[in-house]
Amino acid sequence: MAHEIPAVLPPLPRDRSAIARGYAPSMALDWLAAGWRDFRTQPGPSVVYGLGVFAVSLIVVVGFVRFGLDYILFPAFAGFMVIGPVLAVGLYEKSRRLAAGEPATLADMVFVKAASQGQILFTGVLLCGLMLLWMRAAVIIYALFFGLLPFPGLDHIAPMLFATPTGWVLLIVGTAVGALFAAFSFAISVLAIPMLLDRRIDCLTAMGTSMQLVWNNLPALLAWGAIVLVLFLLSLVTGLLGLIVVFPLLGHGTWHVYRAFSS
Repeated sequence: MAHEIPAVLPPLPRDRSAIARGYAPSMALDWLAAGWRDFRTQPGPSVVYGLGVFAVSLIVVVGFVRFGLDYILFPAFAGFMVIGPVLAVGLYEKSRRLAAGEPATLADMVFVKAASQGQILFTGVLLCGLMLLWMRAAVIIYALFFGLLPFPGLDHIAPMLFATPTGWVLLIVGTAVGALFAAFSFAISVLAIPMLLDRRIDCLTAMGTSMQLVWNNLPALLAWGAIVLVLFLLSLVTGLLGLIVVFPLLGHGTWHVYRAFSS
């Protein structure tokens, strides 16, 4: 069955009650369970997709260390969460196809034909710019607290951060600034990328719509954001190996988050 491109989204109503769905935070667990069902249905393409994300992530990490850029490694991990929704577009496509009763092959997930065409690419460029801005801000914050002191390397960064008053202040300020970047990127992208896949709409409208929906449905979407953060941190603990399963799981789950607000 061919995928019909829906008409342009109508503007959201000004009345908050019309877009506040009233979902409880526990709804986030239902979205995660739905994502797990999609992962288990024809799991091969999802696993291969996760392997690809793991491989690219590992190459980037090794490249940073090899070329002496380990000082931006931690901001880069945070930046990964900024661009993650764009990387997961193939997973949204699989979930969309499963819901429509269509076959979902790896080729369908890699060569996605989005209803909004190049708008996803443009959104990806904007999110990459936001990620680079956060990485630059992280370097500036480090310089503000430690001046011209060279980055001590991954083996010595923990004592520097946790055993000195300056390190603790740096952690507090850096976490606060990083949280602002993360909250903004989450709000503008969590529903925007699936929306651009599913409907003919421009990226700025999609991002504005996503932010408005997040703002008016904070409890459920904050819970979903917390699940994303916890599972991503678990993936880091496993040396990124967890991304092979976690990334597809979250990608499929995010599609169901979108469907909950688009119906």
